[in-house]
Amino acid sequence: METAESVLRLDASWVDYLLVAIYFLFVLGIGWAAKARVSNSIDFFLSGRGLPAWVTGLAFVSANLGAVEIIGMSANGVEYGFQTMHYFWIGAVPAMVFLGIVMMPFYYGSKVRSVPEFMRKRFGNAAHLVNAISFAIAQLLIAGVNLYLLATIVEALLGWQMWVSLLVAGIIVLSYITLGGLSAAIYNEVLQFFVIVAALAPLTIIGLNRVGGWSGLKDAVADESHFHTWPGTEISGFENPVWSVIGIVLGLGFVLSFGYWTTNFVEVQRAMASDSISAARKTPIIGAFPKMFIPFLVVIPGMVASVSVADLMEQRAEPNDAILLLMRDLLPNGLLGVAIAGLLASFMAGMAANISAFNTVMSYDIWQTYVVKDREDDYYLKFGRWATVAATAIAIFTALLAKNFGNIMDYLQTLFGFFNAPLFATFILGMFWKRMTPHAGWSGLVAGTASAIAFWYVATFTDAINLPGQGTAFVAAGVAFVVDILVSIIVSMCTQPKPDSELVGFVSSVTPKGHFEDYTEKSLPWYQQTVPLGIICLVIAVGLNIIFA
Repeated sequence: METAESVLRLDASWVDYLLVAIYFLFVLGIGWAAKARVSNSIDFFLSGRGLPAWVTGLAFVSANLGAVEIIGMSANGVEYGFQTMHYFWIGAVPAMVFLGIVMMPFYYGSKVRSVPEFMRKRFGNAAHLVNAISFAIAQLLIAGVNLYLLATIVEALLGWQMWVSLLVAGIIVLSYITLGGLSAAIYNEVLQFFVIVAALAPLTIIGLNRVGGWSGLKDAVADESHFHTWPGTEISGFENPVWSVIGIVLGLGFVLSFGYWTTNFVEVQRAMASDSISAARKTPIIGAFPKMFIPFLVVIPGMVASVSVADLMEQRAEPNDAILLLMRDLLPNGLLGVAIAGLLASFMAGMAANISAFNTVMSYDIWQTYVVKDREDDYYLKFGRWATVAATAIAIFTALLAKNFGNIMDYLQTLFGFFNAPLFATFILGMFWKRMTPHAGWSGLVAGTASAIAFWYVATFTDAINLPGQGTAFVAAGVAFVVDILVSIIVSMCTQPKPDSELVGFVSSVTPKGHFEDYTEKSLPWYQQTVPLGIICLVIAVGLNIIFA
């Protein structure tokens, strides 16, 4: 009888191993080269705020091009087909454009070093501490997802036991982040973006050819709804088409999406590393263009695997294994090595992003603010490196939690509902309503997170609520958002707000027009300016939704 390990074993040759080894040499070389640029904590945690927009833009999308995109979305491709596109065209692009046009001027212009630090200056220490701790916990859990999937590749390639694979994979990521900090992570993410595309494009083309092209795939996939994005009833969990559209647009497209992309420091940190406010604003929008087309390289292989891989068709394997199984069955030696390097790149990009954001928040927002204050900068630089080591060690254990989920997207969307949805509610209300008070900042966060966890528990462990697909995560995020807003409004009406003078640069209505003006952007051609780029991006996203509706 075949075990899961033998089913996933890849028949790699010396050529494949050589290609993977060369890739790792490049990764470590970038880390070593970036080390020379690290002379203080800002260099380590924010790349000295000196990177151009095209670098931070590619790093922005690559940092998210980890487990969610490759394994999670291909697994969704197996189960839901093109309905998965909602995570990109509805669940990412609008929020990325909003971040660039509306929110990045506040983040970058206020000169904060992290999103939690913005929270402290807007709401005070209580809200800041709640946000910093919850963010740190979330990054350790999500880093575990990426590490687990990275270890799965090593296990399939070499046949090592899981704990050995976890240890080796963790050391690889730890090495280059500890050496070069955020710069090493960002430049590796740019390299990883191209390696990932080079890995997935041949797999998609060969896979489609194997099933007879696009028409052959449509004939082979029994469910016609898997070739249409709307109404998306399978992925939302709502049988009624109207409720399905509402759930996707509000739950995924607004609460989960805006909560993730506009307040998640893992992503915002890349924009903060830019060399100007204009570059910072363009960073998420530049990243949004490839973000719209990457799903074709992950969803279609999942759909191909669902009708061509015997282990999936006979349910001997999980949807999470779709990409690996397709690589095993379709790719010749040489291309297999490129594909393995691409998968390793994607998981390292995701984990590195989580770890680099964690060490910044842990060093600046928790250790420096509340534990050891007013030390020399070199002390916090050294602490950041040790925090990186600790985070990697903890991620090895949180990786074992991810192993219990058949579809990794269920796990990740649940975490986003717990942590990102209430945070977005607090941010968006606090940024546009000056009456919101410091007490409302922390109490809304706590209430929103608690309500999401309570809803998830009832929906998961009782028969009171039954939502298939990822509908539970969508609704939990909506509950967290609404509860956070209501609690914040009620508490604000009963407590004292900050004076307007302390809210300049943090609240829109009291910040003078032109406060964050970047005059260099006005000299650029219109197609290089932030707002026109954002409009073009949204038009393309709408067009894709219409074409594949």
